[in-house]
Amino acid sequence: MIRLFVRHPVADFPKWRQVYDSFEGERKAMGVVAHAVFQSAENAKDITVWHDFDNLDTARGFAGSPRLREVMTSAGVAGEPVIWFTKPA
Repeated sequence: MIRLFVRHPVADFPKWRQVYDSFEGERKAMGVVAHAVFQSAENAKDITVWHDFDNLDTARGFAGSPRLREVMTSAGVAGEPVIWFTKPA
């Protein structure tokens, strides 16, 4: 199992969340098997999301997907995301 973390600011959280939720079917088709969304306790526009995948290649493919970038842009991601991959230790 690989867990991909993404942290980025958003311009408008309700709009971002609506786009994120509407991307559910595509996320699953791209290999996401579980996910969760978190907001900073101090700044509701500071978002961290994790996505689980069966393997690192699938996670990297998702993270580098032009479609994902397109969706993030339309959702109002307001800066370059910070992305990292983890595995159980």
